[in-house]
Amino acid sequence: MKLSNFLLLVSMLFAFDAFAQNSSDPQLRQLLKEAISESDSFTDRFEAEVWLMDMSNRLKKKVPENKQRISLLKQIHFEARRAKLHPELVLAVIDVESNFNPFAISHAGAMGLMQVMPFWLKEIGRPGDNLFRIHTNLRMGCTILKYYLDKEKGNLTRALMRYNGSLGSYRYTRKVFNALDFRWRN
Repeated sequence: MKLSNFLLLVSMLFAFDAFAQNSSDPQLRQLLKEAISESDSFTDRFEAEVWLMDMSNRLKKKVPENKQRISLLKQIHFEARRAKLHPELVLAVIDVESNFNPFAISHAGAMGLMQVMPFWLKEIGRPGDNLFRIHTNLRMGCTILKYYLDKEKGNLTRALMRYNGSLGSYRYTRKVFNALDFRWRN
């Protein structure tokens, strides 16, 4: 390990430890500990601690309840990694699509956090599934986004346009990239 990486890691550990000890929210600290210990989409415990704490602080205004926020972040991380997407990208898409409202419905009829169109349920032979169920919505949304990313040979701009049904317009992609750059990326 390079000395600069080692020093960064040590400083992050001290910063996280200081933050955790000085945190005025023991409920959040306990939820994070539980989330980290049962998380299976992170490469290690340290990654889970850092990511969940960081994203939890960023998401707090939109999802104020601690337990709900940590659960949502774990599910987003898991489904994003499952689909081989960056979790921060999925957070940015959700931010733009639904503003983290799991019951959002667009004027076109798209539903849930990732604004999945209901016709997909019929297309895959699962018309009884509920797109307001967070797990279902994230699984389908991440799968669809990854499909378009592969179809566009890694061109994220075109993949996002396809995801939004706005191929040829940069309005949506600018919103997602702004959310990614200014809210969700480190």
